[in-house]
Amino acid sequence: MISIMIADDQELIRESLKIVLDQHADMKVTALAENGRQLMDLLAAQQPDVILMDVRMPELDGVQATRIVKERYPKVRIIILTTFDDDEYVFNALKYGASGYLLKGVSVPELTRAIRTVVSGGAMINPDIATKVVRLFSRMAQSSLPVETGGAGTEELTRTERNIACLVGHGLSNREIAARLSLSEGTVRNGLSSVLSKLDLRDRTQLAIWAVQTGLAAAEVDRG
Repeated sequence: MISIMIADDQELIRESLKIVLDQHADMKVTALAENGRQLMDLLAAQQPDVILMDVRMPELDGVQATRIVKERYPKVRIIILTTFDDDEYVFNALKYGASGYLLKGVSVPELTRAIRTVVSGGAMINPDIATKVVRLFSRMAQSSLPVETGGAGTEELTRTERNIACLVGHGLSNREIAARLSLSEGTVRNGLSSVLSKLDLRDRTQLAIWAVQTGLAAAEVDRG
């Protein structure tokens, strides 16, 4: 059973999401919060598998709430729910460890698929805005929001690890990377873990940002 918390300052959205998600046999909404502060109080008592997080909330917005949640409860997955004009929030929310970014008004099948995807360790970005997010990454990657890597760089990585990091920067899944590099998914998973360890990064979202920042995402895959 996937446990879910919903944080949104609009009661109609909170209640509507609870109704539709509770209809799925493998999902249960365990708590509702109207702002980030209330969410933190709820999390002190119990931690869900997934939080559906609005970015625009009073007292503590979704970006800062994401940062605090991932610091305190790193295993909790976060999906950001937002509107199309929330560019200013996107980069930071993903940088702080959000696993997904979906537009409000997303279909129920898309939402439930996103929840299942992030619970299994994947990332989910609404296809309608994936290009928008990539452009945002490219524009902001060299700004004042760098991802720290403890001084490590591409020279620390093997050729296979560099290729994996490059393709993560393109937004490819492990399965897609395995197909592109003619590797098994297990090899890709192990390679990804090694890359994250060497660069001291938390997850593939931070790695994608790092790949953009360093220019690796713009490089060609090295076939040796």
